[in-house]
Amino acid sequence: MTPDTATLDRAACEAMDRADPLAPLRDRFHLPEGMIYLDGNSLGAMPKGAAARAHEVVTREWGTDLIKSWNSAGWFDLPVRLGDKLAPLVGAAPGEVVICDSTSQNLFKVLSAAVALRPDRSVLILEGSNFPTNNYIAEGVAAATGGRVSVRLCEKDEIAGAIDADTIAVAITHVHYKSGHVHDMAAITARAHEAGALAIWDLCHSAGAMPVDLGGAGADFAVGCTYKYLNGGPGSPAFLFAAKRHQGQALQPVTGWWGHAAPFAFEPGYRPQHDIRQFLIGTQPIVSMALVETGLDIHLAADMGAIRAKSMALTDLFIRLVEARCAGHGFTLASPRDAAARGSQVSFAHAEGYPVMRALIAAGVIGDFRAPDTVRFGFTPLYTGYADVWDAVDRLVSIMDGGIWKLPEHQVRDAVT
Repeated sequence: MTPDTATLDRAACEAMDRADPLAPLRDRFHLPEGMIYLDGNSLGAMPKGAAARAHEVVTREWGTDLIKSWNSAGWFDLPVRLGDKLAPLVGAAPGEVVICDSTSQNLFKVLSAAVALRPDRSVLILEGSNFPTNNYIAEGVAAATGGRVSVRLCEKDEIAGAIDADTIAVAITHVHYKSGHVHDMAAITARAHEAGALAIWDLCHSAGAMPVDLGGAGADFAVGCTYKYLNGGPGSPAFLFAAKRHQGQALQPVTGWWGHAAPFAFEPGYRPQHDIRQFLIGTQPIVSMALVETGLDIHLAADMGAIRAKSMALTDLFIRLVEARCAGHGFTLASPRDAAARGSQVSFAHAEGYPVMRALIAAGVIGDFRAPDTVRFGFTPLYTGYADVWDAVDRLVSIMDGGIWKLPEHQVRDAVT
C-alpha cells in the first residue's frame, strides 16, 4: 500500500523501499550512478554476474576448451536446459520450453505448425494494434500458403467474438506493447478451444514481470524474448513453448539439423525429434545464450507474487504522481488505470511525446517513445525502487515546468526511439 498522494513525499517512498522484500535483489544488477532506468520493458539491466559468465564462456569454454565444450560445457543441451529453468516462470512443465532463435522466428514456427494442425481452416486472428512484427510474420505465414490462409486483425474487445469455425489460431500478445493492457489468457484460450481453434501467446511483455500460467490456461504455443524483464542481454535468444500434447504432432517448416531426431547421424532426409527439440533449427548463439542464465537465476530467487505486487504498486505510484504533479502539462493516461488490467509499464500520450522523452533521457531518466505520441515507462520490480519513481517524476516536473523539452537538441530524431 502507498500513502495518499496528499501526504506522499520522498521520505515515504524511501520507507517503502526499506520495507520491500525484493529490495536486496537490486544489488545483483549493474545500475549506472545517477540514472533512473525505466525501460526494462525494452532492455533489462545487466546482472552483475553476466560479465563474469561471459568471461568464462569466452576465455575458458571457447578459448581453452574449444570444440570440446559442446560436450564438456553442455553447449549442445543449453537450449533445453535453460528452457526447463525458464519454464516455471511461465507456468510450463519440464520439456515444454526451449530457448532459441528470435521471437519473430519462433512465432513463424508456431503459426506454421498451427496451420498444419488445422488444414481445414483458413483464418489467423491477431490484434491489429499489436507490435507490428507479429502481424508481419502472420502475413508471411499466410502468403506461404498461396492464399489458402488469411490474417484477420481485431482489437481487444473484438477478439473473442471473431473466433469461429474457420479460425486456425488466435495469436495474441499477453501484455500489449504500447498500452500495457493485459489480456485474459484463460478466457481467450478457452474461447479458442471451444471453437476448435488453437491459442498462441506472445509473452514478451509479461514473462518475468507477472505470473503467467500457460499450463493452467491450456495454451497451445507461446513465444517470448529474454532481453526485457528476464534481463538476458541485448538480442539474447528468445523462447518457445509447445504443450506436450502437440510435440511430435505439430510440424514446423524450418527443418534444420538441430531439430532432427538424430542430428549426428547426418542422414540424407529429415526426421523430426518428437519432443521440444523439434522446434530447434541450427547452431545457437552460445555466448549470448549462456548470459540468459544469469538473469533467470535472479528471477528464480524471487517470488513471482511479490514481483507482481510490487509492479502494481510502482505503476500505481507513478500514475498518481504524474497526474498530481504534472497536471496541466498535457499528459493523458494511455494505460489501464486498474493495476490488475495493466502489465509492468505505464504509457502516457502527449502531443510532444518525442522531445519530452528526449529531455527526460538527457536528465537521466530512461524510458522510450512509441509513435505517434506515447511516452512509455517500464518498471522492473527486481531493481526499480519507489524512490526511483519519485525522483523520475521530480525530473519530469522540472522538464515540463521549465519548458526544457522545447530546446532544439530535443527535437532531433534518433534512429531508435
